[in-house]
Amino acid sequence: MGEGERYTVSGASGSAAVAARLGLSQGDTVGEIGYDEDVDHDLREAVEDLIGSELLDEDTDEVLDAVLVWWREEDGDVTDGLVDAITLLADNGVIWLLTPKTGTPGYIDASEIGEATRTAGLAQTTTVPTGGPWMIARIARAKQSRPRR
Repeated sequence: MGEGERYTVSGASGSAAVAARLGLSQGDTVGEIGYDEDVDHDLREAVEDLIGSELLDEDTDEVLDAVLVWWREEDGDVTDGLVDAITLLADNGVIWLLTPKTGTPGYIDASEIGEATRTAGLAQTTTVPTGGPWMIARIARAKQSRPRR
């Protein structure tokens, strides 16, 4: 991505549709990790409009309903970002992992994301198509298995 380029999902209306698919609602407390100039600003704004407040940064003391984690290959091990996000979440909170799509700068292989998710004790539950350069995966705490009798 070149300096000054601004990538979006597919315009403001597309961003609102994608934000709606994240399952967030008015009053939810949402934070983000990995903010940089290359994030999808329209999607961020759509999420803020949906929840009725600004996204909180990773230094917040709030307990969050969701965390947007923008992660690129050069950011290091995805596990680190997921573990950082877990510490901010409410017990039933979710992580939305946003990574560059296959073939774009900063792309992270799906197997690496899967391994990082398992290592962090989490599970990838779904993906949300964006139409833009970011892939979005919903990641939540792994279900505890019931003890056998």
